[in-house]
Amino acid sequence: MNKILVFVFLSALLSSATAQEAVYLFAYFKDNGQDGLHMAYSRDGYKWQALNNDRSLLTPTAGGDKLMRDPCIIRGADGLFHMVWTVSWHEKGIGYASSPDLLHWSAQKEIPVMAHEAGAQNCWAPEITYDARRREYMIYWATTIPGRFAAGDTSGDGHYNHRLYYVTTKDFQHFSSAKLLYDQGFNVIDASIVPDKGRFIMFLKDETKTPPQKNIRIAVSNTLTGGYGKPSPPITGQYWAEGPTALHTAGKWIVYFDKYTQHRYGAVESTDMKTWTDVSDQLSMPDGIRHGTVLTITGKELDRLMEGAGR
Repeated sequence: MNKILVFVFLSALLSSATAQEAVYLFAYFKDNGQDGLHMAYSRDGYKWQALNNDRSLLTPTAGGDKLMRDPCIIRGADGLFHMVWTVSWHEKGIGYASSPDLLHWSAQKEIPVMAHEAGAQNCWAPEITYDARRREYMIYWATTIPGRFAAGDTSGDGHYNHRLYYVTTKDFQHFSSAKLLYDQGFNVIDASIVPDKGRFIMFLKDETKTPPQKNIRIAVSNTLTGGYGKPSPPITGQYWAEGPTALHTAGKWIVYFDKYTQHRYGAVESTDMKTWTDVSDQLSMPDGIRHGTVLTITGKELDRLMEGAGR
C-alpha cells in the first residue's frame, strides 16, 4: 500500500510540474496577413512546431483592409492575453482583441491611434509592454508623417521616414493621446520593449536604406515611455533583418527576427547584452513564418491550446 501511495504521490507531482513548466509560444502571420493569426510552440526556444497544422487560428475583421500582420500578444496583469496587430499598410489605426485562453477572442476593434494626424501614412507593427510601476500598458508602433522630420527624409524606402509613437492605457478602453516615443534622427520601425531589472530594453530596426542599414539594434531607458538614447551597434549580421522579439531563458537572451529578403527566420543570443552570437542555424521554424512575437505560457495552457486548436 505504501508503495502505491508513493507512486500516486510522485505521479501527481510530475503531472503538476509538467502542467506548470515553461513553454514558449510564437504568434506570427503568413503571406500578407490576410488569413489571420498563426501560432507555434517550443520547449527549448529553438525547435518550433506550428499549431493547428499551421492554419489560421483567428480570422481578421478589424480595419478596412482586414489584415492581421505583426501580431503581438502579452499576458496582462488582469490575467487576460492582449493582442495588437497591423490592420493595413496605409490606415491610421491598429487592431486589438483579448482572450482568456488564446482560443476564444473578444470582438476585434480598430484603435484609431493616429486619426488626429492628417498626414499620417500608416501604423505599423504595434506592440504592448506592461509598466508594473505605473500599472498601465504602453502600446507603440511606427508611423511616417511626411515632412515631420528632416533627418532621414531621403534615406528610406520611397516616401517613408518612420518614427515611433505610443499611447498608454489601463483598460484597453480609454487611451492617452499619441506621443512621440523615439527619434534619434533615423528611420526606425519594429520596436519591441522588454522590462529587465528596473530598466527597459528596446530592440528596434534601423530602417535606413541609403546608406543601407536594415539591422537590429538596442536602446535602453529607465522609464518605459521615454528616455531611450542612441542605439547600440547592430546585433545582427550582414543581412536585412526586421521584426525583433526577445526571449530571456536559462540565463541568456535570444532575439528572433525575420530575415525577410532571405524568406527565413534568424536569431542571435547573448548572456550580457553586449556580445551576440548568431544561432540561426539552430532554429527550426514553420515554413513561411513572418514577423511575430514570443511569449511564455504553461504546459497546461499549451495542452488546452492543442486540444482546442489542433496540434
